[in-house]
Amino acid sequence: MADFTTSTTTKSAVRKLANPLADVTAFDNLVQGVITNNPFQCVSYNAQGVNHPPVERSRQGYTSRIIYQDPNAKVIALITIRAPTIASFTSVANQIVADTPIATALGGTPARDFENEKFTTTLKCHDANGEIYFVNFSRDQVTLTSFSDDAIRSRVETWADTVPALG
Repeated sequence: MADFTTSTTTKSAVRKLANPLADVTAFDNLVQGVITNNPFQCVSYNAQGVNHPPVERSRQGYTSRIIYQDPNAKVIALITIRAPTIASFTSVANQIVADTPIATALGGTPARDFENEKFTTTLKCHDANGEIYFVNFSRDQVTLTSFSDDAIRSRVETWADTVPALG
């Protein structure tokens, strides 16, 4: 039986945030800033006849929780929503909070549980050396994956050190 042999070595690194990002707006501003400003010095490329920008979203998801409280502020029910975009996340959460028949059926007063909302976006980056790597942003950490050149980690880390929210 043949053995697997290592052809490349990929690494990952995680930066846990001291404080979670405040809200979806702060989160989106951070992610959009990376896409727009390209602080990792990525380059555009062509793969299988398709042109790609230097940095692009490859995946994203947003989760909201609507809690229902009784008159004593005890949580008696909750609804969790997972949405593919910020616009749908915000729209659907607000619609559920405003839906009187749902509140009546559950027997409580609805409110968004902002502290427990979750956001995630994965950016696909193409380094000048030809490597494709990923930077995943969540509310409480940034993860760098699938890189082998330590210069990539250094660029991402140097950038993160300049962003107060990532301290």
